[in-house]
Amino acid sequence: MLSGNALIGQSGGPTSVINASLVGVMDGVAKSRSIRKLFGMHFGIEGVLADTLVDLSRQDAATRKALRTTPSSALGSSRHKLKEPDFDPIMKVLKKHNIRFLFMIGGNDTMDTVHRITEHAKSVGYEMVGVGVPKTVDNDLFGVDHTPGYPSAARYVAMSVLQAGLLARDMQRVDQFVIYQTVGRSAGWLPAASALAKKKPGDAPHIILLPERPFDRARFLAAVKSAHEKFGFVSIVCGEGITTADGKPISASDVKDKFGNVEFGAMGGTSAAMMLHRMIASEFGWRGEFQVTESLQMCAADRAVKLDIDEAYAAGKEAVRLATTGAGGVMVTLRRVSKKPYRVGFGTIPLHEVAVHARPMDDRMIDASGMFVTKAFLDYAAPLVGPLPEYASLQLGPARRKGARSA
Repeated sequence: MLSGNALIGQSGGPTSVINASLVGVMDGVAKSRSIRKLFGMHFGIEGVLADTLVDLSRQDAATRKALRTTPSSALGSSRHKLKEPDFDPIMKVLKKHNIRFLFMIGGNDTMDTVHRITEHAKSVGYEMVGVGVPKTVDNDLFGVDHTPGYPSAARYVAMSVLQAGLLARDMQRVDQFVIYQTVGRSAGWLPAASALAKKKPGDAPHIILLPERPFDRARFLAAVKSAHEKFGFVSIVCGEGITTADGKPISASDVKDKFGNVEFGAMGGTSAAMMLHRMIASEFGWRGEFQVTESLQMCAADRAVKLDIDEAYAAGKEAVRLATTGAGGVMVTLRRVSKKPYRVGFGTIPLHEVAVHARPMDDRMIDASGMFVTKAFLDYAAPLVGPLPEYASLQLGPARRKGARSA
């Protein structure tokens, strides 16, 4: 069996539970006979290039326990895209520290990084096993039921829209509409989660705009007008990556990151929520507001779901089990093995498949209008997010005169 040291890194945007996966790897390594020491990448692959590795084997039990519920990326993250000149210095560091097991927690681009490094190591005759641990709030990784990080971010969105919806209802004589924007370039899993806040027809949200469906200005404005006539205000939720039929982002941003992804919140661009606000204000002359929380939904530990923390931790431990039994070149996957009661198990998918595919929402989860979700999505998401608070409402019928008797 292969033996030596291990290296773990966190990459891309954080989640509320990414450190739980890190601790899962740390605890798994601590019980392994094949791995002698665990190093951490300080600021992702850039830490490898700079040879600024952290000895994680020295972290005590109290730190590991607290880290499980600590938000953001404790090791520091990076969005560095590997270039050909990077491989030689990376291999030099791996050999220097006798790294034989490579773990990275992240999304599509991160899985591509693990795959490319392990393939390069193989090409130069260096024996090493790489296993990816899934992470993304977007929930768009190929081959999984859901990704660790999504349940907590989905709860953040649902709670935000629930509470902002009450505000919008009660402030409708001041602001006639509110728009809430979620992160997520090409998949609507996160904006769709807002539908869990809706219990009655008048409750927020009224309209959900998903990247899976092209944005049509006329149909959107007609839906806005209809909701306003019925409820007196309009609650709209949109994914940051919604586009028109020709593929042009509503945000109209031309700024891209190193992986070629549009930077929807980048300086010089505008948000989708801002553009929708302008459309509604211009068409109806209404006053309204938009809410763009950006990375807050990625690190809100106060709204983290215990199920999410536990699954993220278990995924980290599973990665170590796979690596130390020789199952390299894969990413850990979560599979839903039971709906009622909810229960998941683990599987694997080749890294190269995750790197080149994304997972949009299922068509059966999007309703015929293209601007809301179906019961199939609610059944899928409800066990992940958990029950939401139930708030009180006053009986606001007209006051009766003193002494008047009810019929």
